[in-house]
Amino acid sequence: MKNAVPKNDKKRRKQLTEDIAKLEADLSQRHEEELQQLKSAPDKDVEEAENGVETLKVEAGEQEEVKQPRVTKAQKRRDKKAAQEKERDSRIAEAEVQNLQGVRHQEGVKLAQKLAEKTLQIKEISSDGHCMYRAVEDQLTQRSKPGLNVTFKELRSRTGEHMRNNPENFLPFLSNPTTGDTFTTDEFEKYCSEVEHTAAWGGQLELRALTHVLRLPIEVIQADSPTLKIGEEFDAEPITLVYMHHAYGLGEHYNSVEPLKNPANAEES
Repeated sequence: MKNAVPKNDKKRRKQLTEDIAKLEADLSQRHEEELQQLKSAPDKDVEEAENGVETLKVEAGEQEEVKQPRVTKAQKRRDKKAAQEKERDSRIAEAEVQNLQGVRHQEGVKLAQKLAEKTLQIKEISSDGHCMYRAVEDQLTQRSKPGLNVTFKELRSRTGEHMRNNPENFLPFLSNPTTGDTFTTDEFEKYCSEVEHTAAWGGQLELRALTHVLRLPIEVIQADSPTLKIGEEFDAEPITLVYMHHAYGLGEHYNSVEPLKNPANAEES
């Protein structure tokens, strides 16, 4: 580059010499910086590698922590059962809300009003097929009179026996559901045996038999029908039952009654 400038042009040669010196200095500084970067690179790579390993260790540790609380099969079953019960309770609650305007609720309101006029209220009886006999048992227990405290099983046995011994009062009202023909003697015997020994449903025929067995009248209060009175030939305080057509989604059901616990509230309503 110096040879490109004439020797007699001292000013230009001086400027060129300074430019070359500056370029050489810049180049030298750049080389030095690159050299330092090369020297530090291995340490940085090692550091990054070490950091990567630590990260992997931490992540692995977190995974270990997640895996530690293993859920046993028994716990899974309990959780599943709890979830099912919660779902069932939710469905029941929803059904109850929807039922506020339904036939069951309306039936309950009407029965409560009818019973309140007699200063009575419903007493719940379990729905196990023996509800009519259990309701009569409860009524007799409330009276607490000698000779009246009998179990529902005894009531069933005495009802079936009375029907068997008085076929003329019951047989004409029983027919084969398939043929429509009146029960044969064998069919009637089977029917009476079922009354005695099974959870067969009890109806008006069995109530008629019970009035004769106990020598007490029975009245059955219903929401949308007049009170059914059976055994009025017996001069005594009647047994009071409640007959429900829409109980608990199970259909027909008998309950007992008991004295109204808060008559003042009933009068206000």
